[in-house]
Amino acid sequence: MQPRMKKGDRIRLVSMPQDPDPIPVGSLGTVVEVHEHRDWTQVDVDWDNGRSLMLTMPDDCVAIVEPNHHEPSK
Repeated sequence: MQPRMKKGDRIRLVSMPQDPDPIPVGSLGTVVEVHEHRDWTQVDVDWDNGRSLMLTMPDDCVAIVEPNHHEPSK
């Protein structure tokens, strides 16, 4: 089951199996808008890598990143 997302949520991509040029797994982004439809949801995301590809739920899978989560230094 997918988490319920709202504008401003930070997310991490788990999988994007149907896109021919997917966002890399593990990428972080911020939810810009959520468009709920009868059987699916479209989520507009500003990805930290500069892309703005939308998610199509339930095909794509993400995890919400907790606000106190810190990324390891690279």
